[in-house]
Amino acid sequence: MLDHGAAPPVEESTAPKTSALSALVRRKPVEDLVAEGGQGEGGSLRRSLSMWQLTMISIGATLGTGIFVVLGEAVPEAGPAVTLAFVFAGLTALFSALSYAELAGTIPVAGSSYSYAYATMGELVAWVCGWCLMLEYGVSVAAVAVGWGDYLNELLDGTIGVTLPEALSAPPGDGGVFNLPALIVVVLAMLFLLGGARESARANTIMVGVKIAALVLFCAVGFMGFKSGNYADFMPLGIGSVGAAGAILFFSYIGFDAASTAGEEAKNPKRDLPRAIMLSLVIVTALYVLVAAVAVGAWDWKKFAGSEASLAAIMNDVTGQSFWGTLLAAGAVISIASVVLTVLYGQTRILFAMSRDGLVPKVFGKVDARTGTPRVNTLIVSLLCGVLAAVVPLGELVNATSIGTLFAFALVNVAVVVLRYTRKDMERSFKVPFGPVFPVLGFVCCGYSMYSLDLITWVYFGAWMAAGLVFYFLYGMRRSRLAAAPSPAEAPAEK
Repeated sequence: MLDHGAAPPVEESTAPKTSALSALVRRKPVEDLVAEGGQGEGGSLRRSLSMWQLTMISIGATLGTGIFVVLGEAVPEAGPAVTLAFVFAGLTALFSALSYAELAGTIPVAGSSYSYAYATMGELVAWVCGWCLMLEYGVSVAAVAVGWGDYLNELLDGTIGVTLPEALSAPPGDGGVFNLPALIVVVLAMLFLLGGARESARANTIMVGVKIAALVLFCAVGFMGFKSGNYADFMPLGIGSVGAAGAILFFSYIGFDAASTAGEEAKNPKRDLPRAIMLSLVIVTALYVLVAAVAVGAWDWKKFAGSEASLAAIMNDVTGQSFWGTLLAAGAVISIASVVLTVLYGQTRILFAMSRDGLVPKVFGKVDARTGTPRVNTLIVSLLCGVLAAVVPLGELVNATSIGTLFAFALVNVAVVVLRYTRKDMERSFKVPFGPVFPVLGFVCCGYSMYSLDLITWVYFGAWMAAGLVFYFLYGMRRSRLAAAPSPAEAPAEK
């Protein structure tokens, strides 16, 4: 009887962990995160992705709208110095990529930086990070889809001489009523994803090959029209313009972390994830700087204002023929579609991980036993992103996505330092060089880039975060699996 009578106090002793301040800082042990890998409601994700496919996912999610579309917004901000802005944005991404590589090799799960934050900084910070990732992935799908429509019109005009009416090819605020092409490309990506991760990865690899070939073609043709005089006034808007343009162009590097969301579907995640992340960033940065340098050399920087299909227009000007611009537009249509595919993939996997932890509804964690994919999750996310792309202008989407991504990347840089000191015993397949120096630099670069964004972007971000906190306190905090049953493995995480 004494033993039975002792049970209630034990239950009461766990209560503080699920209430008030302690609930906000409860951490999920790394061992639990890894052990649950692939497990979902009704089925499991399948480990079918090789290192090469992971690299292609990362490149596919990164290389696209940033150079095909956003270049037209960044050049007017910095002039010819846009090449430096690409380098600055690349360095910001590099420091964060190093931190991602270490954590992806140590905690190879689908949740990406959300899961890393859950293991190191507690549930509230993890939720904030996950909410930022929804902004990064979900909204960037919509932003990329908007850019896809511009190049589709360029392709249609060059091949059959017609374009979609503006009312159906631009969102409200940009002269249209409903961006139908943006919705179409999201639906097409959804259909690929519903077929399975391996099948989607194969399609993406083909599309990545096409986009790299298209950019190499642009450089070859654009170089023929290169004018050194376009670089005579290299920094016409001052050095501050490089930081401002870099903050915009950081959107171009969103996606290299997509490989980390495939942690539960990679064949050898501890080895392959770090390699895929670093290799993809190197390839993408080299292509960005090269293309930007050729573009500004071939076109006066003032002509970029208002041009969302600038690369195709440059090729037409240089050659005097519409054929080359049409060919590039065809490559852009395919390549931007691959961005939609891979970023949409990342969004669904992050929601899958958050659902497994109880922070979002269970429907996002259900896995189809036949295909090994979260089908309902994919359908819901795709339709929401498609509608968003159809009715919101590109500029607002790009800036909102950038600030959410920068915030999440800043947290990853903090997480890698925290895990180094709290779990020194863990095996790491990759380690960020120079101890905490690079993560600190990554944090500072992210902070500076966020500071460079417009006030209105901060207002949107604040509203988004406020909505996320309301959802967490009303739903996530009470339904968290850690609140229901704190893991016995929690103790090691406290070391």
